[in-house]
Amino acid sequence: MLPYFVSYHGNPHSRTHTYGWESESAVEKAREQVANLIGADPKEIIFTSGATESNNISEHKCVLDSCRALEGEGFKVTYLPVQQNGIIDLQELEKSLTPETSLVSIMTVNNEIGVMQPVQEIGAICKSKKVFFHTDAAQAVGKVPLDVNKMSIDLMSISGHKVYGPKGVGALFIRRRPRVRVEPIQSGGGQERGMRSGTVPTPLVVGLGAACEIAEREISYDHAWMEKLSQRFLDKIYSKLTHVIRN
Repeated sequence: MLPYFVSYHGNPHSRTHTYGWESESAVEKAREQVANLIGADPKEIIFTSGATESNNISEHKCVLDSCRALEGEGFKVTYLPVQQNGIIDLQELEKSLTPETSLVSIMTVNNEIGVMQPVQEIGAICKSKKVFFHTDAAQAVGKVPLDVNKMSIDLMSISGHKVYGPKGVGALFIRRRPRVRVEPIQSGGGQERGMRSGTVPTPLVVGLGAACEIAEREISYDHAWMEKLSQRFLDKIYSKLTHVIRN
């Protein structure tokens, strides 16, 4: 990131001079690095200020507040409870989908208790019902393997600092085939394919890209290491306490 703070000051959207080309090249490399981590095409990645903005763009107006705002505009929103183990009931999800349903939004990994939702199964249900599927993957990207195509994800929110990148930057995956049409929530210069107007902060985007590249390279090792730590933690608890139930 440092060179883009102190040496390369070009606007990545100014393509008529060398300074702009240098920054544009760095931004596009970062876009590719983010895309590679989730199995997407670089053209499907839009840079934002973070997962909160990505969530708001996805839902056209952080997720619960967006839903309440939509209800105020006349949209019908269905809130599904989770089971005792924190996992959504797939049968209830499928029953709740109607011909008028436009979007399903479910968090990939919960930020408080760590529950991982069956995203691939949810995506398959949504695809079969021709309903767009959005997931807030801020807590999952770089920590568990994700593939937007295998999981039939249409929209995915990504946070920079949750993947050990800088704060103040994030990304939104928007599927191109079949195309998901999303309206921007702000107008301006039309940057990021018109989805997020405003000059992209090159240093932050470069940092996010580098973090995603490292995560892609080390995710298998990190996942195995955390599994060992988790099992060691549980073994210690089981050996010292009785009547312990793992959620």
